[in-house]
Amino acid sequence: MRGLILIEMSKILFNLSILFSQPTGISNYAKNLFPYLKTLKPTLLTAQNYPGFNCYQIPNNLTPAQGTKGHFDRLIWTQFQLPKIYKNLKSQLIFSPVPEAPLSANCRYIVMVHDLIPLRFPKLLSPLTHFSRYYVPEVLAQAQHIICNSHATAKDIIDFYHIRASKITPIPLAYDTNHFRPLYLENGEQDAHPTRSPYFLYIGRQDSYKNLHRLIAAFAALSHNLSNNKDYELWLAGPQDKRFTPSLQTQVEELGITDKVKFLNYVPYSELPKIISGATALVYPSLWEGFGFPVLEAMACGTPVITSNLSSLPEVAGDAAVLINPYNVEEITEAMQTIATDSALRQRLSTLGINRASQFSWEKTGLATIEVLSGYL
Repeated sequence: MRGLILIEMSKILFNLSILFSQPTGISNYAKNLFPYLKTLKPTLLTAQNYPGFNCYQIPNNLTPAQGTKGHFDRLIWTQFQLPKIYKNLKSQLIFSPVPEAPLSANCRYIVMVHDLIPLRFPKLLSPLTHFSRYYVPEVLAQAQHIICNSHATAKDIIDFYHIRASKITPIPLAYDTNHFRPLYLENGEQDAHPTRSPYFLYIGRQDSYKNLHRLIAAFAALSHNLSNNKDYELWLAGPQDKRFTPSLQTQVEELGITDKVKFLNYVPYSELPKIISGATALVYPSLWEGFGFPVLEAMACGTPVITSNLSSLPEVAGDAAVLINPYNVEEITEAMQTIATDSALRQRLSTLGINRASQFSWEKTGLATIEVLSGYL
């Protein structure tokens, strides 16, 4: 059985081969975007069935859940199977939420680029570095158009791949407004973060460019500076990685703060609003981001944000966060200390964050995406 194979013509195919049960940034983008594209009557290429949409069943082993093998299998499927589907359904356009598409196969497509991290922080033996260096530029050169998530990413595409600016449309991403919201207001509290078992929170992967070693060093200095240091903890939420987590755990041990730093591993989506809302602040000192979902989601919850003054993060945060130089440990410490000791600042950042987050919505993202895709149908 080939699933829900369609025999009628389908103008646009939306490739959802990357979706899996524990979604992070890119998968979240695809999952939240496609419901707003319904007016285009797309056919979803998916391993699941989504009521109300035309769905074409594809293998379920092409996702990030299968690691490098899943990525490789997806590229093979994209190159050899996707053109056949495109032809059989008499399609006019493929939309891919990642920069992957069949090369030299007479398929018209538009792709989404989220970041160029593998080129900014290259690793000689990393498949992603080679993928970004050799495959992605060919995909972008043959694309009808390119969507990206920020002006910072658009600039990177121009600088690294020498793509003309007119071929690129930055469209900001968004968040689930029903999920991420200021819980403290619903509970009738005045202060967004009253001083009870306070903790600073980081959400995301533990790759080296996420800058967690400097965050840990900054938190260690904070613990020595605050008179009420026994109350403060640092929570690191995100999947542990054998390439990076052990060295971070060793650093924590050497600094003597093992009782204050919690490695939470992957936190289910359903629990994120609670741990975000309980934090004194989200600290997100990444050295580079294409967008930065955690910053937006924390602001939506009314949680103060400390984040980097680099890449797309100022685009997302606006004036509603404390911006720091992520390479300066003392600056990160000072920002945490100021927020920990200044309740008026916490309240002001909470209000500013909620207002700032309200400017982003998946409906806006969807409508802007429809405008781009419609121009090529």
